[in-house]
Amino acid sequence: MVLKPLGDRVVVEPLEEREVVRGGIVLPESAAEKPTEGTVVAVGPGELLDSGERAPMPVKVGEVVLYGKWSGTDFEVDGRELKILSVSDLMAVRE
Repeated sequence: MVLKPLGDRVVVEPLEEREVVRGGIVLPESAAEKPTEGTVVAVGPGELLDSGERAPMPVKVGEVVLYGKWSGTDFEVDGRELKILSVSDLMAVRE
């Protein structure tokens, strides 16, 4: 399935982090914190301004972004866990 976000929204695939504590014990997913970074999978056309033009999007597909722990909406497409966020929910681009 191909997703095309609307407006200033971005589709992100959260990076999976396996947490290993000292001693080599791997914590289960239920005990680990939610990831707060992910790879941009799709980008909307940008916010529609009052002038009728679109604001440029500050991120592009393939970039790794940081976002708030409880930001966005989680959903699953073709077995992939994805998150849709507004650009205002993004905090930084990892370089």
